[in-house]
Amino acid sequence: MKLNGKNVRPIWLDEVVNVVKVIDQRRLPHEFVVADLKTVDDVIRAIKEMVVRGAPLIGVAAAYGVFLAAVNSLKNTFRDDYLIKECNRIKSARPTAVNLTWAVDKVLSEVLKTDNAIEAIDVARHHAETIAEAEAKNCRKIGEHGLPIIEEIIRDKKDKSINLLTHCNAGWLACIEYGTATAPIYAACEKGIDVHVWVDETRPLNQGARLTAWELGKYGVRHTVITDNAGGHLMQHGMVDMVIVGTDRTSRTGDVANKIGTYLKALAAWDNNIPFYVALPSSTFDWNIADGIMEIPIEERDPEEIRYVEGISTRGVIKRVLIPPEKSPAANFAFDVTPARFVTGLITERGVCKATEQDIKRLFPEKNK
Repeated sequence: MKLNGKNVRPIWLDEVVNVVKVIDQRRLPHEFVVADLKTVDDVIRAIKEMVVRGAPLIGVAAAYGVFLAAVNSLKNTFRDDYLIKECNRIKSARPTAVNLTWAVDKVLSEVLKTDNAIEAIDVARHHAETIAEAEAKNCRKIGEHGLPIIEEIIRDKKDKSINLLTHCNAGWLACIEYGTATAPIYAACEKGIDVHVWVDETRPLNQGARLTAWELGKYGVRHTVITDNAGGHLMQHGMVDMVIVGTDRTSRTGDVANKIGTYLKALAAWDNNIPFYVALPSSTFDWNIADGIMEIPIEERDPEEIRYVEGISTRGVIKRVLIPPEKSPAANFAFDVTPARFVTGLITERGVCKATEQDIKRLFPEKNK
C-alpha cells in the first residue's frame, strides 16, 4: 500500500545487514515506528507482544525468523539441532494462528535439505520472501473474488453505495498487501463503487479503531468507528448490507476462529438475514481440525490488556490509563469460534465457497487425498 506516495509493507528484509524491518503496530495510529528484528528472540517477542499481528503477517514474520535462525546458526556446531530448537521456539510464540507453524515448517524443511550453512541462509531468505509474495498475491485474488459479491448486493438493493461492517484488522497491516477482509473493499473502491465501512473498535487492543480506521483513512475509504456492541443495532435498522471479517484459523469444515467478538457479529447477522463472509488465504486453513469449537486453541492473553487502555491526550502525549477498579480481576480471551452454519461463504484466493468440508475441498481438491 502507498503511504505518503511510497509503497510500504508491514515487514521487509534489509539484506545488507540481515535485519528484518517491521512496522510496530502497537504504536499506530499516533506514531509510525519501524522496529528491527535481528534474532529469533526478537521475532518471538514481536509476535507475542503484537508488534506484528494478523495470521498471514505472523506467518511471514515466523518465516523470516527461520532466516534469522539460519544466519545465527553459523556460530553453532550442531546446526540442524540448533535450527530445529529455534524453530520450535518460534512456533510456540502464539497458539491460535495456524499460519505460524505452517510457515516455519515450510521454510525449515527446505533449509534442512542443505548441509552448507551459507547456502542455508540463502534458501531460508528465498523461501521466506516467497511466502511473503504468495500471501500478497493471494490477498489480491481474494479481492478479485470478493468484488462480485459486493456488486451483486448493490444490484439487489438498487443503490450505488454499500455499507459493510468489519471486526478487528484484516487489512494490509495484517497481511503484507491488500488484506483479507479489506481486499474486496479496496477492489470495490478501485472500481468506483461508493463503499462505507462500519469499523468495530475491537476491544481490548482496539485493532479496529487504531489500525483498520488508520488504514482505510490512508486509502480514502469512507468509514465510521463504532463500539463493539453497536453492530446488532445497525443491522436491525438496515444500516449494514454485509459483514466481512478475516480469520486466524479455519477448520476444514468451515468453523472460523477470529478476534473475540466475531461470533456475536455472526449471530446478529444471522438474525437479521445479513450475509456474513470470511476472507482468508489457504494458509489459514487447518486441514487437521474438523471441530473448530473444540479443537482450535484459544489464546488467553495478559489481563492487563483489558485493565488498561492506551491513547493520546489532548496535549499530544501517549498515555496508558487504568479502566476498572485497581483490584478487580480480568480475563482476556483473545479469540472466539464462529460455527460454520453462521458463515454465508468463505472468500479465498481460489474463489468463493460455502463453509462446508465438501465445498471447501471442491476449491482445494488436493486436500481430499
